[in-house]
Amino acid sequence: MPIIGSFGAGSGRGFGRGGATAPGFICAAGGTITECGDYRIHTFTGPGTFCVSYEAECAANNEVSYMVIAGGGSGAPNSGGGGAGGFREVSSPSAPYTASPLNGYPTPGNRITVTATGFPITVGGGGAAAPNTSPNTQGTPGSNSVFSTITSTGGGGGGAGANPGSGGLNGGSGGGGGTSESEGHGGGSGNTPPVTPSQGSDGGNSSTNDESASGGGGATGVGANSIGSHPAPRAGGTGATTQIIGSSVTYAVGGAGGNRPLSPTTKTDGIAGGDNTGTGGQGGGGLSTPAGASAAGGSGIVVIRYKYQ
Repeated sequence: MPIIGSFGAGSGRGFGRGGATAPGFICAAGGTITECGDYRIHTFTGPGTFCVSYEAECAANNEVSYMVIAGGGSGAPNSGGGGAGGFREVSSPSAPYTASPLNGYPTPGNRITVTATGFPITVGGGGAAAPNTSPNTQGTPGSNSVFSTITSTGGGGGGAGANPGSGGLNGGSGGGGGTSESEGHGGGSGNTPPVTPSQGSDGGNSSTNDESASGGGGATGVGANSIGSHPAPRAGGTGATTQIIGSSVTYAVGGAGGNRPLSPTTKTDGIAGGDNTGTGGQGGGGLSTPAGASAAGGSGIVVIRYKYQ
C-alpha cells in the first residue's frame, strides 16, 4: 500500500501520484494518505481537517467508509484496567472492505455522505498514567474522537484499589473494578452514551477481598472479573479487527487489571488483553502495573476511505 503523503487542509496536494485523481470521483486532502486498489485512505492520528475539494459525480460514491476510535482510559495503579476508547465503524458499499462485527452501515444514522467542504477531525488522547500518590488513585478517562456526526467516547479509567477502592468509570468501554478488602466494585459501563451498534463493552467486576483487579472492557468483549486473593492479573476485553486500511488490524483492546500484593516480592505486572503491545494499542485501555503508576491509555485514531478511481 503506497503512502502518498501527509498533508493538512487546503494544501492542494495529496491527490495521488502526480496530483491525479480520476475524473468524477472524490478529491480530498488531510491526514496521511495511502491507496489500496481503487480506494484512497486518510488516516488521522492527531487533529486535522478532511478537506473535500470535489464531490463524486455518482452520488453513491460520496458515502464514505470510516473508523472513529476514541482514546483509551488509563489503568489504576495495582488495580483496575482501563477501558478501550469507543469504536465506531462503517463499511460503505462504495468503498467496501472486511469490517469488524461492529460495522454500523445497516443503521442509517451512522452513514456519512461528504460534500465539497472541510470536515474537522478530533482525535482523542489516551488517559494519562495515574501516579500512585494515594491509596485510592483512579485511572483517567480517555478523550473523545469525532468525524462529522460521529462521536466515539473515551474509555473509562480503571477503578482504584485499597480501602475503600472504587468501581471502574463508564465510557466507550468501561474501566475494570478496583481491588478491595471490604467490598466488591463493579466495572464501568461500556457503550456510554449508547449508540447502535455498541461502541464498546463493560469492565470486569471485583468482589470482596479480591487482591487482583478486573480488566477493562474492549470493543467486542467485556473485561475479565477478578477471581480472589493475589492470583494473576485479569485480562482486558477483546478489541475489534478490521481491514479498513487494507490489512487486518485489531484496535480498541481493554487494559488488563493489576493486583495489590501484600509484599513487594509478590507484585505482578498487569497483562495486555488481546494484543502484543502491552498497553492496548491505538484506542486500547491502559493496563495497571505495580510500578508506582499505571500505563496510559492508547491514543485514538480516525480513518476515512473512499473510491477515487
